[in-house]
Amino acid sequence: MTNLIIDIGNTRIKSARFEGEKLIEEDVFDTLDNALTHWKSVSFDQCLISSVKWSQDELQELIPFQFAYLSSDTKLPITNAYGTPATLGLDRIAGAIGAWAMRGKGPVLAIDMGTCITFDLIDERNSYLGGAISPGLGMRAKAMKDQTARLPLVDLKNKPAELIGNNTITCMQIGIWYGVECEIRGQIEAYTKKFPEIEVFVSGGDAQSFDSLAKDLIFVVPNLVLYGLNSILNHNVE
Repeated sequence: MTNLIIDIGNTRIKSARFEGEKLIEEDVFDTLDNALTHWKSVSFDQCLISSVKWSQDELQELIPFQFAYLSSDTKLPITNAYGTPATLGLDRIAGAIGAWAMRGKGPVLAIDMGTCITFDLIDERNSYLGGAISPGLGMRAKAMKDQTARLPLVDLKNKPAELIGNNTITCMQIGIWYGVECEIRGQIEAYTKKFPEIEVFVSGGDAQSFDSLAKDLIFVVPNLVLYGLNSILNHNVE
């Protein structure tokens, strides 16, 4: 059985085809029209869509094939023990399920390094418990510019070459970058103390920049959410 998995964000559309749990194709689109042209050219047996941009009713008007739509009512392959499930970002739990599916059991910690950095845990009883949310690299840089009188917006494409900055820009770059790095290391250490058997999976737009972090502890999977959505679809088909 071939699954088409679609993740519609505010600016980009990601899709992937899976055979069972195996990823066979992955694509990124800027517009729905471009995505539709591609989807019409490939074969699949079932489809799951997660969208932050369009509702299920809106997508049924836009997409000419049948699909399942991810919502807070969708059946999951794990237990959702989050205190307020209706407010939980579906991308967060999908990423955690992606980590859980790749390992085959808990405990797992999924770290998504996007606009915000999210930490999401599934424990050894296969229960999603929640985690933490903090500002990402770009958000930290923007906040420093917007909430001060003279600090500029700095570029953070590459890891700073030095630990000690000798001008305002390099001091800001080092402070933001190593602040994030130390936060991730600290979170991993804290979770590992509480869950000694934990495995850590890192995804998101900034994940590759931090792939040297604790290589013996983490697995970098850029689109972990797609794997989680595929696992959710397989669970519902079964």
